[in-house]
Amino acid sequence: MFNSANELEFSEETTAEISQLSSLALSGDPACSENSSAGSPEKTGYPDSVYILAANIFQGTRLEKSPEKALIKYGNEPLPSSTESEDESFQRLSYELAFSALKYQDILETILIDSYIFPSTTIPDHLNSLIIVMLYDFQDRKFQARLLSGNEESIAEVLEVENLLNSFKTKLAAALARCRIKHDALSIYHILPETVRNQELRASTLPLYAWINTCKISPEEVYYTLKKNGYNKVKSVLHIDNKVFAVDQHCYDVLIFPSHLKSDLLNIDLFKDYKLIFQDKSRSLAVHSVKALLNMDDDILMVNTGSWYTVAHMSVLTNNNTSKIFVCGVQSQAKDPDLKNLFTKMGCKNIEILHETFMKLELKDHRLQKVKVILLLPRCSGLGVSNPVEFILNEHEDTDLLKDFSQGGPSEDKLHVLAQQQYEQLAHAMKFTRAQAIVYCTCSVYPEENEAIVKKALEFQDHEIKVQPYSGTHLRQCL
Repeated sequence: MFNSANELEFSEETTAEISQLSSLALSGDPACSENSSAGSPEKTGYPDSVYILAANIFQGTRLEKSPEKALIKYGNEPLPSSTESEDESFQRLSYELAFSALKYQDILETILIDSYIFPSTTIPDHLNSLIIVMLYDFQDRKFQARLLSGNEESIAEVLEVENLLNSFKTKLAAALARCRIKHDALSIYHILPETVRNQELRASTLPLYAWINTCKISPEEVYYTLKKNGYNKVKSVLHIDNKVFAVDQHCYDVLIFPSHLKSDLLNIDLFKDYKLIFQDKSRSLAVHSVKALLNMDDDILMVNTGSWYTVAHMSVLTNNNTSKIFVCGVQSQAKDPDLKNLFTKMGCKNIEILHETFMKLELKDHRLQKVKVILLLPRCSGLGVSNPVEFILNEHEDTDLLKDFSQGGPSEDKLHVLAQQQYEQLAHAMKFTRAQAIVYCTCSVYPEENEAIVKKALEFQDHEIKVQPYSGTHLRQCL
């Protein structure tokens, strides 16, 4: 419950200031500008279950502060979520909302204190994460009421927080206005650190990538289907608002789309039937680099694959070979039927799952004697990806990536831990002397996770091991 007895008396000047809030929300946010230019409808809020899942994600990834600096106390209990939260569209909305709340955590907490919601409210601490995510959405809707669907079942905790925020609407709006004035900012977006704003700007300009599953459909059939759905083939999709696509210059089976078209594309059967698959381009570059190094009967060992789509893409590219693809680290055998079902749906036949982790694989393992290329995709900071939400959902990455993005990058300690793990895996891969090539691929922008790791591994390799020259296809230029 809450207590609104501490309502403040505002001057005419402050009231006039509040009346202009319709232009304050996130007008400087590149994503919002993009949506506006595309003629998107006014935001109406989310279903209750999205707020609950977003609150739990925020609770698990929020920035921990020292007791003397903590403005608001958060409980440790997650909120019970519905089965709807397992739906991919609900997950995507929830992650995006949680990510936005993380970026603005300091500002949102300040607004809650300045508006006197805290300490006047008696709502329990474990609902404070829900207050944060719902406040972000409330101000993003310019403090307009949420439009509820008639068939949606209400959740008591969401209703309680919504009533609280609505009762403090005027004071929240004034607190937001004062925060913006204090920082001399056109919107709260401009209060974000420059590194975070640069990431946002970069993400808003990068296109979508999708690879063609040639086990199920030819590129020509894909082009024809897209044309039937109003898409035109062009040479470049940069800064184009129309329904267009282009073929990537590095990977012949990868198509590029303007980023604002994703919701429209998801309604096309090509994506529903595993004929076109959205994925970060770095993964397509990795598997194409491996393909360029293979002979017809060479096997492949994939390490830390993240998304099963990467495995499937590797399988599709080697469909006409006699190659086997070994995927290590699937420790739960319960996943086997689901994975085999997915690969069957995608037309993949040459995949073998290993339950051992890579570091526990023996060099003389009889299954790996024909492995000629190791594809190593180590866990990394991920700061090179354009959309952390999509990366988490598609590549099964740790949700801590949201925290790192919201702060402009990982801590030095975390970067050091990741770099050490990457070095150990690369050094272990180099011990497989029958393998004649290693493709090492990260989604990091840091030299510490890229050039420095490769250089260190080469310096400390066992010089007594004689590496045979590779006699297969030379690596074509992919980068």
